[in-house]
Amino acid sequence: MPNKILCVAEKPSIARAVAGHLSGGQQSVVSFAPLDISIFVKNFDFHYNFPPPWGSCQVTMTSVIGHTVEWDFTKDYQKWNSCEPHHLFDAPTEKTVGDRKDIAENIKTEARCSRALFIWTDCDREGEYIGTEVRDIARTVNPNIEVKRARFSNIERAHILRAAQHPVELDERQAQAVAARIELDLRIGAAFTRWQTKLLQSIEGLEQKVISYGSCQFPTLGFVVDRYRRVKNFVPEQFWSIKVMHKRDDINVTFNWDRNRLFDRMMVIVLFEKCLQAKKARVTKVQKKPTKKWKPLPLTTVELQKLGSRFLHITSQEVMSIAEKLYTNGFISYPRTETDQFDPGMDLRALCEKQTQSPTWGPFAQNLLNGAFESPRNGRNNDKAHPPIHPVTYVTPNALANQNERRVYEFIARRFLACCSSDAVGEQSTVDIQYGPEGFHASGLRVIARNYLDVYVYDKWESSQPLPQFIEGEEFVPTEANITDGKTTPPGFLTEPELIALMDANGIGTDATMADHIAKIKDRGYVFTRVRAGGDQQASGMEEFAPSNLGSALVEGYDQIGFENSVSKPFLRKEMEEKMKKICEGQMERHDVVHSTIEQYREMFLRAKQQSRLLKDITSRYLTDDGV
Repeated sequence: MPNKILCVAEKPSIARAVAGHLSGGQQSVVSFAPLDISIFVKNFDFHYNFPPPWGSCQVTMTSVIGHTVEWDFTKDYQKWNSCEPHHLFDAPTEKTVGDRKDIAENIKTEARCSRALFIWTDCDREGEYIGTEVRDIARTVNPNIEVKRARFSNIERAHILRAAQHPVELDERQAQAVAARIELDLRIGAAFTRWQTKLLQSIEGLEQKVISYGSCQFPTLGFVVDRYRRVKNFVPEQFWSIKVMHKRDDINVTFNWDRNRLFDRMMVIVLFEKCLQAKKARVTKVQKKPTKKWKPLPLTTVELQKLGSRFLHITSQEVMSIAEKLYTNGFISYPRTETDQFDPGMDLRALCEKQTQSPTWGPFAQNLLNGAFESPRNGRNNDKAHPPIHPVTYVTPNALANQNERRVYEFIARRFLACCSSDAVGEQSTVDIQYGPEGFHASGLRVIARNYLDVYVYDKWESSQPLPQFIEGEEFVPTEANITDGKTTPPGFLTEPELIALMDANGIGTDATMADHIAKIKDRGYVFTRVRAGGDQQASGMEEFAPSNLGSALVEGYDQIGFENSVSKPFLRKEMEEKMKKICEGQMERHDVVHSTIEQYREMFLRAKQQSRLLKDITSRYLTDDGV
């Protein structure tokens, strides 16, 4: 067996970058009979000195393009009318290479004469599973090929060289968790999709429409519908409050009622009259105390999606697409991570130094190096695979393709520098008064040191008008006192950051898939979006979600069928995700997870089928009567 090692990355751009680092630029490039799907896949040949026992080796670096193997039912079950939909819960399945035969053949060709296979897929669950796909393809022609994986979270040269010198084993547990999820999504999605499509296709407007189902998409849709119902069914209530104002040193100080507001007008009038009868207010407490606005935690994928939508007004799907491109170009670390704490061994100052080149935030980075650097806060999450998202090099705006790429990169850079800075420091002043039987309070803020706020322009913390001097125990006659009134207002429709937060809290999808689930319910016509106007300045301009009539009908129908265990609720999918984690931790086996989860969804399927008339009637009502 020749001393050759085959290296396979998850995407062509990573293969090119890794080959460039390992070869020192001394590689030959070979294209292999490119078909449409593999036109960007190339083989890079070079020599590299691996650690023992391999030593100096001939290397071929190539890639796949994501998944190479497809998982589907056998041919007897692939046609929609081949069986009853509920049979798909148990129907035989098979793995095939499908449209990626040329990529698989390339792996086989190179693996035949290779001593070892190094997997360079992304270091997450999906990457581990794709790595096992590559391994299994290679072993069809070389059963004894040794398999290792390179662990890396960015494509800086030093990081890549370290990964090549310290290979590890593929994580079979993570791969098995993904395999379980793929099988469950196939069986559950196909069974419900075929059944509900056939059931509803007789309704006008749905004759040619596929009413698809996904165990993540439906709970995501359920969140949108739930908020829509709260808005639609909201009944405003009148409330009353008492406000006291006192002018001192030409400053109008507003004292807010400790009770905030009451919904009983006569009670407010009685309390207000007692305040007036007292004539004077007495200062019960004057306090000045230091306060801080904490700098942000290191950046995770979920936070990047939420804040990209909130601050940059870019959809979470586009944010992730841009972040992936920035990563493959070597500009940022791996953008799919749950970790919000930096490893103590990371040289964060060196990363700060690279940002000193920026004409915009470079002076702030330089100040950190001059002594203002402070270690980042530690969050509670560490996936043990990737560090928080951070810039690995400075990138000039001209090197980025468009304005949105520049804005996402700038946000990541500013967030990282803010993490390495100090909390903002201020002084909070509070004056409490007693006016008759009621308590009131006024407060003011003086920002003393902005610190991280100077670079993290997305956070706001401003000094208020200073409070004049009050002395504890003094009495004064308020300049003005009156009763105010108002009405409660409904919540707004869900914005994308709010929807992502709900998905994250309820275990719907992973940090890497949430944006895709949101995009799918939009593409399928279950929800539509519009731009929010007015209200909160930060929320204004963001997309907000409302369900279509079809989306509302599906959720209401399944809710009435399933009640608290409806497939539009997050509980079943959350339990499934928790089982996936247990596979990764070695507490459950893939077969047991698949079996137990299938039985849960089978029960819901049979219940839905027994009450199919209910779902059909509700859908028909929504679509023909423009909803209810």
